[in-house]
Amino acid sequence: MDREFKTCLEKRKLVPFPKSKRLIDKELRSAQNDLDDGKFSLANGRYKWSTIQGYYSMYHTSRALLYSRGYREKSHYCLFVALRAFFSQPGLLGNDSIEAFYNARILREEADYGNHFTRGGAETLLREAQLFLDEAERILSYRFEGR
Repeated sequence: MDREFKTCLEKRKLVPFPKSKRLIDKELRSAQNDLDDGKFSLANGRYKWSTIQGYYSMYHTSRALLYSRGYREKSHYCLFVALRAFFSQPGLLGNDSIEAFYNARILREEADYGNHFTRGGAETLLREAQLFLDEAERILSYRFEGR
């Protein structure tokens, strides 16, 4: 077991969550809604908000994946640790996607707390959020109706 994953468990920043599988659909819908909102914000020149919304799309996508393994996070960082532990194997998420989620968290914090953001950063983050959601849907064998 990965040392960081074990630490997250010991500190109760990752906990077993028996009801988690019932919430996968809700998280994927939240991910899609945040992605759509981020694209709208980007189109309207609101790069700070599109950055934040892109991150939260990836956050909800990550939660859906974690829920599929029966856990819930109580830390954004431990969510990243759990993704790496559960999904970095071949045929699941690529390491590029897991790192994109980690980098998205940094961009979101810079936008939210430091008021540093760019159009290019928002565009890249939203593109990566779409790929991340697509990969998660493939892993979970999930498709939205009407999509």
